[in-house]
Amino acid sequence: MAHDTALVFPGMGPVPFAEVGRFMVANPFARDLVAVADEALGYSLVDAFRTSPGDYSEAAQVAFFVNCLACAHWARDHLGVEPDIVAGPSFGEKAALAWTGALELPDAVRLTAEIARCLEEYFAEEHRDKVTLSFVRAPRDGLDAILADLDAAGEWHEISCHVDDGFYMVSLSESRVEWMRERLRAIGSLPLYTMRPPMHASAFRSLRDKAAREVVSRYTFADPRLPVVADQDGRLLHTGEELRTMLLDGFDHPMDWPSVTTALKDAGVSRLCVAGPDSLFGRVPRTTRQFDVVAAQPRLAMTPRRRSRAA
Repeated sequence: MAHDTALVFPGMGPVPFAEVGRFMVANPFARDLVAVADEALGYSLVDAFRTSPGDYSEAAQVAFFVNCLACAHWARDHLGVEPDIVAGPSFGEKAALAWTGALELPDAVRLTAEIARCLEEYFAEEHRDKVTLSFVRAPRDGLDAILADLDAAGEWHEISCHVDDGFYMVSLSESRVEWMRERLRAIGSLPLYTMRPPMHASAFRSLRDKAAREVVSRYTFADPRLPVVADQDGRLLHTGEELRTMLLDGFDHPMDWPSVTTALKDAGVSRLCVAGPDSLFGRVPRTTRQFDVVAAQPRLAMTPRRRSRAA
């Protein structure tokens, strides 16, 4: 079966309240979703997000999740986006679970909040010196030589994300970040930002086990209404159990966006809507060269749309 339109929920990046707060209280789709989240959480999401410290607080994560879903509803209503297939790289998996009905919305809200708490607890005690560094324009042979030097020095590292040709995220010890930046610049690469907490590495198997035991085991995953593309390897997933495994794989398996775009192309996708705050997945060449990309972001949803004049 061919799937013409894909809906992609992006991975999470830093999104300050100032950028999306008005959207959350003024956009009708966002307002409705925030109301559901407030009831599920037992507190005001908007108030908590406004005052929460850090880019990846519990409230920030739930707000990102809610805003992605609100953007998807806006895209369907205002842009005519009717997806046949869904993907959710990294954090976007959670919104994909809710959109496809694998989890009811209140459960997906609670799951998102509980995983956020699980991450905070885990990294407060474990791997406190580990971060994830992102960079672009890295020739693979040059990157391999850098990683070989880390191996020779006995330094732990893993490729956590492959986003595009030359665009990677590597998890490593924070003490080696400046060394890594210098080596990357020497091969013509551009280091970007460092993320904490780190994610998507086999070293975090104990985090996967903790999340499975303390959070995920308490939820029942239904079969999705639409096929979902696994962000680790591009497999098409059709059952709730497969989605549960995908969610857990996100803790200790690398994210591979090229495998997702290949799977979408093979499935017949020509139009791809990225729903939510995004400066990455809808912009990299792997996406823009293969698909007609529709951006559905809070800023666009809040921009007044001109009415066409009658002839």
